[in-house]
Amino acid sequence: MITDATGSIQYVNPAFERVTGYGRDEAIGQNPRILKSGAHDSGFYLEMWRTLTSGRTWTGRIQNKRKDGSRYSDESIISPVRDSSGTIVNYIAIQNDITGQLVLEEQFRQSQKMEAVGRLAGGVAHDFNNMLTVILVRAELTLRRLGPEDPLRLPLKEIQEAAERSAALTKQLLTYARKQTVTLRAVSLNNAVESLLQMLRRLIGENIELKWIGGKNLWQVQIDPTQVDQLLTNLCVNSRDAIADVGRIVIETHNVEVDEEYCRHIPGCVPGKYVSLAISDNGSGMDKATLSHLFEPFFTTKEVGKGTGLGLATVYGIVKQNNGFVNVYSEPAEGTVFRVYLPRHQDGTETAEEATIEPSLPLAEGETILLVEDEPMILEVTADILLGLGYTVLKVGSPSQALKIAADHAEPIHLVLTDVVMPEMNGRDLARHLRASRPLLKNLFMSGYTANVAMRRGIAEEEVHFVQKPFTTAELATKVRGALDS
Repeated sequence: MITDATGSIQYVNPAFERVTGYGRDEAIGQNPRILKSGAHDSGFYLEMWRTLTSGRTWTGRIQNKRKDGSRYSDESIISPVRDSSGTIVNYIAIQNDITGQLVLEEQFRQSQKMEAVGRLAGGVAHDFNNMLTVILVRAELTLRRLGPEDPLRLPLKEIQEAAERSAALTKQLLTYARKQTVTLRAVSLNNAVESLLQMLRRLIGENIELKWIGGKNLWQVQIDPTQVDQLLTNLCVNSRDAIADVGRIVIETHNVEVDEEYCRHIPGCVPGKYVSLAISDNGSGMDKATLSHLFEPFFTTKEVGKGTGLGLATVYGIVKQNNGFVNVYSEPAEGTVFRVYLPRHQDGTETAEEATIEPSLPLAEGETILLVEDEPMILEVTADILLGLGYTVLKVGSPSQALKIAADHAEPIHLVLTDVVMPEMNGRDLARHLRASRPLLKNLFMSGYTANVAMRRGIAEEEVHFVQKPFTTAELATKVRGALDS
């Protein structure tokens, strides 16, 4: 980007147009403040301008805003240009979009932190178990020597029970560290869930409805059956504690095949065939700060004495030990979905044709899609998928922008693909407003909640088309084509 001495834009290159969403004609004559995101205070820009007007080069990171309202981060080098007399006549800005790089760096840091904590937890647990063994054995041997009426029996029993509870905690730490001994078997998650339903209903209480939706023709997974019990128990207890009064928990299983595009944004994900176990609730939900610490041992949002902070750490350890991954979707006051992915157990029954032939993707037939998503990274990756399928895409970051672009766009819009839960209004209300002026508009809703949970968030009254996040390219292509052809 080149500006004159006052900061008015005189030139931008094609990369500027791709990154910011502003065309060259829109940008020329404007001030770079059209990219201002609000992430930096006035002092930040004052210091930048002071550096440049003094004739020095400014370098640093800036969080800017695209035309559609989504934010991106860039590394910038801004230099003054002088004429033959030494007067500053222009400024040249070279900016590199590093948004994706920052996401990967954060994922890598989080992965390193979890691995380090796991090693520490495993070491502490092993040493602690050695000491607990001495305490438990000595207490048991002493109890055997004491008579039934001996006054030392009660305090010794208390010592024994406390040591046993401590041993249970260290077992959870070892699970997190993936160092516990397991016996692997081919397991049907449908059978495992059904065998535990009665116990889970007692565990969560009568005020919470527990719904079970088993996937059809479910693949088997290879796992220790006791670990499945631990997964279900810990996740259901976590959901129960997030529900203040009455509520609902949904357990679902599905066969899932994930590709590289799907895995790009999920730490620990490897492309392949998985069985998905999803636990959804309509409880208090979590913010991003809480989500970033969710699987760390001893991290808890519960009151003192109400939780050890090891339940979700145990879930993380079990999933990692079995070469799976876990994805969590949550928003404050909107509930949470924990989705565990365990690799399909390859038992030799898969045919060569099933393993090698991939179905072709259904492509666009000249349609235009209005894409509405308030999470910038999801907006970008979804738009990329749709563009690759041949669709014309109008992408926006909020319902108000969607209404404006629909009013201004003279050509037909064939489908609105919108998130369900967004600021300003939900997806159903947005679709209803859009259909007021475009009655032939088709709808496709998307959400990180499972379909059964999302349907209760305001889109249950009509026949709906729905795609669950995170989705594969094939899933989105099929759902979009199905919605358009309905």
